[in-house]
Amino acid sequence: MAHKARKRFGQNFLQDQYYQFQIADSLQLQQPDHWVEIGPGQGAITDHIAGQCDLLELIELDRDLVAMLEKRYYGNDSIKIYSQDALSVDFCALVKTNPVRLVGNLPYNISTPLIFHFLKQRECIQDAHFLLQKEVVDRMVAVPGEKAYGKLSVMIQQAFQVLSLFDIPPEAFHPAPKVQSSFVRLTPHLSPIVDVDDQAVFADLVKMAFVQKRKTLHNNLKTIISDDALKSIDINPSCRAETLTLEQFAAISNLLGKQ
Repeated sequence: MAHKARKRFGQNFLQDQYYQFQIADSLQLQQPDHWVEIGPGQGAITDHIAGQCDLLELIELDRDLVAMLEKRYYGNDSIKIYSQDALSVDFCALVKTNPVRLVGNLPYNISTPLIFHFLKQRECIQDAHFLLQKEVVDRMVAVPGEKAYGKLSVMIQQAFQVLSLFDIPPEAFHPAPKVQSSFVRLTPHLSPIVDVDDQAVFADLVKMAFVQKRKTLHNNLKTIISDDALKSIDINPSCRAETLTLEQFAAISNLLGKQ
């Protein structure tokens, strides 16, 4: 009996083989690699990775799909399957020798929380390739002054080089989502692109700066930093967070850390 996609898990299975092969080609598979796939579903991407790396670990929440995957890959010692919510996974604990490579068709209903979960563990990640709602990828790659630029843009770009690889239409999936999708590659920066003294302070600042996106820095940050302090580092309190560069966010964060 065919598996019926479950809305509560945000399941949209990629069935178009053209895009399956396009994803596989973009992964640049190498035998020594250690891959972790988030939400393998019915194995559309898994089939292309299996046998092409030393270790492939699958994280799947749907128990019915776990049973199907266990049957499908029975006897393949290079594949391990975990029945678990990806939001609870300690990816650093999976590391054997080298950082893991991540791939996944992420459930669109929890994609942003998942990305921030990966962000906290970026030192354990070699790279990540995700199939996401195009709107989310647009936010990830947005630059200051663009409508899509926001908290996600700043936090992701501070940690990763972000490259949107290609778009995938709704009809490539079953059931077809109501939105366009994009496949994106995230590669951790080899060295910091901005100097941040305290990552927790930086994250809190970015969150507060965008809490009401249309309001000025004066309004959003008045409880933590004065207008005069902002002016001392050549930042206009009357501007909005969506106009600030990574360097300017880092400057405010480092100033806050010294206060």
